Amino acid sequence: MNQMKTYPHLSEMGVLNPQQIDKFSINSIEYTDVLRISYERPKGSILPHSKTYKFPRIQKSSGTGEAKVAMESHPTLRGALDELGDILQTKGDKKDVAGAILEELRLLEEDIALRNECIRRLVGKIKTE
Repeated sequence: MNQMKTYPHLSEMGVLNPQQIDKFSINSIEYTDVLRISYERPKGSILPHSKTYKFPRIQKSSGTGEAKVAMESHPTLRGALDELGDILQTKGDKKDVAGAILEELRLLEEDIALRNECIRRLVGKIKTE
C-alpha cells in the first residue's frame, strides 16, 4: 500500500488505515509514553474505534563529567507524532476547503433565489399592465 510508505512509523506500529484517524492523545506514566489513536469508523464496523500504544522512555546521559541522566521519548513515537500531525493537518485543510465550497454554494443559492424573486415581480408587473 502506498499509505504504508507515506507513514512508515505508523505502519511499523500496525496502523493500517491512517486515513480513518480522527484524533490522538499522548500521556506519560512513569517511564512510559502512552499514545492513544482514535478512528472514524463506518457504522457497523467491527474494527476498534481506538487503539493504545506504549513506548518506553529512553535513558540518555549527558557527555559531561557529572552523571546527569535524562529520559527522552522513543524515536518511533516521535516519528509517529509527526506523521499523525501531518494526517490531521491534511484532513483539516480538506475540511476547510469543503466548508468554503459549501459557503460559496449557499451564497450562490441565495443570489439565485433573490434574482428569481425579482424576475417574478417583474413578470407580475407585466401581467397587471
